[in-house]
Amino acid sequence: MTLPDTSAACAICAPDEPGADPRPLSGLAPAVAALVRADHPDLAPDAPLCRRHRALYRGRHLGELLAAERGALTALDRDVLDSIASEATLAVPPAAPDAPRSLGERAADQVASFGGTWAFLGLFLVVLVVWMAANSAFLLGRGAFDPYPFIFLNLILSCVAAMQAPIIMMSQRRAETRDRATAENDYKINLKAELEIRALHDKLDRQILHQWERLSAIQTLLIAALETDRRQDGAA
Repeated sequence: MTLPDTSAACAICAPDEPGADPRPLSGLAPAVAALVRADHPDLAPDAPLCRRHRALYRGRHLGELLAAERGALTALDRDVLDSIASEATLAVPPAAPDAPRSLGERAADQVASFGGTWAFLGLFLVVLVVWMAANSAFLLGRGAFDPYPFIFLNLILSCVAAMQAPIIMMSQRRAETRDRATAENDYKINLKAELEIRALHDKLDRQILHQWERLSAIQTLLIAALETDRRQDGAA
């Protein structure tokens, strides 16, 4: 087995510059090699290609396969293909809990986090009970500042609900934005993994076919050698 010459120059890059991990054109997948020959028809089968150009043409090939299956490509699909062509990672680290937030964002998160707890419900129930008990005729009589049917209490509750709902919606919208970004990142990672696995399966299939061809050639040579030895033994 002949090892590739790591000092060889890429046939597409500058000829006087050594290529990065050069590999011969014949070692690429047939579809990828066809794309290379379409752009550079004068390349020889053993022409070395650097890692950057191999990844670039492999990304183009996967893009054509994806476009043939789905039609028009989305922006997320193009991001995945660009990452394959540039050999860049797509995984994005999760945002830190103490990421910079504005005062309004911090207030919205605090209100939303506290408004959905049993502590808030219990405190709110205590306030309602105390308010209604303090304004009942049994304790203060005619001196109640908000007698039954507690119109002022209803006004306060309406104001609290009117203010709390938009604040909670702002916090939920920020959470939805984070979830959407996470879902898009997961989609891109899954799509890239699917394309890479498909390319890996194609590579394994080519390797198996190549091994079978070599074994068949060796078997043919062995059979020919055995027949030659048999004829020689018969002649002797």
